[in-house]
Amino acid sequence: MDLQLYGKKALITGSSKGIGEAIARKLAVEKAFVIVHGRDKALTEKVAKDIIKQGGRACTVLGDLTCDDDVQRLVEEAEKLAGPIDILVNNAGGSGGGKQGWADTQPASWASAYDRNVLAALRVTTRLLPNMGQAKWGRVINISSLAATMPPATGPDYSACKAAINAMTASMAKEVAPDGITVNAVSPGTIHSATLDTRFREFAAERGVANKDAPWEDIERAVLPMFAEVPIGRVGRLDEIADAIAFLASPIAGYITGINLRIDGGLSPSL
Repeated sequence: MDLQLYGKKALITGSSKGIGEAIARKLAVEKAFVIVHGRDKALTEKVAKDIIKQGGRACTVLGDLTCDDDVQRLVEEAEKLAGPIDILVNNAGGSGGGKQGWADTQPASWASAYDRNVLAALRVTTRLLPNMGQAKWGRVINISSLAATMPPATGPDYSACKAAINAMTASMAKEVAPDGITVNAVSPGTIHSATLDTRFREFAAERGVANKDAPWEDIERAVLPMFAEVPIGRVGRLDEIADAIAFLASPIAGYITGINLRIDGGLSPSL
């Protein structure tokens, strides 16, 4: 299926690795001009160069999304390199490392997580919406998490941030719909990233259920049931997230806005 993304310019925040990188590569395959963003220059440039080597179009911007000046600069650079941006994927953020419990959670960690996840997305989005509105076309896709609707006992700051992302998505979608802009959230479940791969392998070795260097299928079969009861029986793949986002970013999805698309293998117990 032709997703009609040729000529569209897409900025994917936090796309030097992981889910963001997979999204950037997929949009490039679909003929969008991709702006790869990161804070590590070497990693960010590597992704862009690889996309170009494979026949895609890409450039890079660097910057800390918790800094207003950095965001203003990188948006200006992106528009100078690619032109007005049609598609924004707010992927940057994350849990920031170890998960605190309610016994030791601190207000400072909540403030930091909110800045890194919610305000970072807000800073970029509000700078791009005016041009999208003038063009009467735009796509904003916010990467949320299943933790927003199924929060675990640990990491309450991260879960709360992703819940805020969902609320921001629903509110913004109503405001900008008359301008031809759609705003949606995507909530990945358990996804086979490099981080998850390492975590599962270490857990398998610690519990003695599989060799740390065993084939991934063996690791997945032994460890996944200890983490989550996924009805499909496996973890998700990065390309499955990227494919869904490419669809939402396309003109074909023009009547879809204000949704939270869960990609979780059926893990969520409700609609």
